[in-house]
Amino acid sequence: MTDFNPNAFVQPQQTFNDPLTDLLRQGARELIAKAVETELQILLEQHSPKKLPDGRQALVRNGYLPERTVQTGIGDVQVKVPKVRDRSGDGVCFNSQLLPPYLKRTKSIEELLPWLYLKGISTGDHQQALAALLGEQAKGLSANTISRLKQHWTDEHRQWSQRDLKGKRYVYWWADGIYSNVRLDDRLCLLVIIGVTDQGHKELVAVEDGYRESEVSWSEVLTGLRLKGLETSPKLAIGDGALGFWNAMAKQYPSCKHQRCWVHKTANVLAAVPKSVQGKLREALKEIWMAETKESAEQAFKQTVARFGDKYPKAINKLVKDEEELLAFYDFPDVHWTHIRTTNPIESTFATVRLRSKRAKNCGSRETTLAMVYKLLETAQKRWRRIQGFNLLTLVVNNVIFKDGKQEDEQSTLSVFNLFRAVPN
Repeated sequence: MTDFNPNAFVQPQQTFNDPLTDLLRQGARELIAKAVETELQILLEQHSPKKLPDGRQALVRNGYLPERTVQTGIGDVQVKVPKVRDRSGDGVCFNSQLLPPYLKRTKSIEELLPWLYLKGISTGDHQQALAALLGEQAKGLSANTISRLKQHWTDEHRQWSQRDLKGKRYVYWWADGIYSNVRLDDRLCLLVIIGVTDQGHKELVAVEDGYRESEVSWSEVLTGLRLKGLETSPKLAIGDGALGFWNAMAKQYPSCKHQRCWVHKTANVLAAVPKSVQGKLREALKEIWMAETKESAEQAFKQTVARFGDKYPKAINKLVKDEEELLAFYDFPDVHWTHIRTTNPIESTFATVRLRSKRAKNCGSRETTLAMVYKLLETAQKRWRRIQGFNLLTLVVNNVIFKDGKQEDEQSTLSVFNLFRAVPN
């Protein structure tokens, strides 16, 4: 990675004169003002029946708070929040949900700061890096401010890591180890688990650090989850071929079934054959995991082994050794297959925010890098959607048997029918 040069984006004395941005900023001010006024009117209407003995309104407008600046993606926007006066003495006040008192910058800027850090921009360079977006006079982005934000996010991660997990249940887990280089030769492996609750919501389960994807590192993560109260085992865990995770899972949650990620497995198998063969082998592998039944998948598996095994034994051995784990998804509802055949939820989250893959002069500490990644994941979690067919998770939790993605015993539906009503829409 080359060193970041803020001058490549903006010269120190450059001024910004963009009529379109000015127009957008003015429009933002007007839109915010209207939205806050609407909030105020709702409050006033709610208290309109409240009168003083002489018939006057008890709650009335009372000017504005001092104007303040909010940093946005189109630069600083000046905002004014109105005040109210409760003449009855009950202490009613106006607090805008859109512009709470502590708001200094929009969520898009909050997300951008850790992203820049992970891309190699040092604490002292943030203000110059953001000047092209926020304007040369952008405030609140000094090195000291960024350092305080980093410490705040570190504290957030520490508190989150110590949260109580008693009563939590995750039906599926995706797990992966993501590598990053931190100071000099110190290599960090971020151990990440994302889970699906019994109501179908995706949640962060663990974001911890390790030196590699070893059984010891993963055991520490899983033991920590159990100590915090997560006693109930997931029904299925999805991950790549790293033995450390699977060995640790077998000890900590022995009843959990294992599913190897088809994306990782396909890449590993194709890497062991010439490029001229990769296209044909990729199509053969696709016929396995896209088969409608486990029997058809097993038949396609045998055909692939027979077709390529003699010429490319190294590649085929990688496939054969994990056959059972590669086909585990057939024992779960078919509507869930698109979610549980791969570790895509983790991979897609990091697709646009990959960690440093090369050493940089301004690398951060393990603790800070971990906090930045947690912050980005925590932000991404707010946009995650429920999995398809989430109502069927009730059947999975209650050990209803599925064969080729279909419920094998239809009578089981009647026995758990009432459980569906307990799952919120």
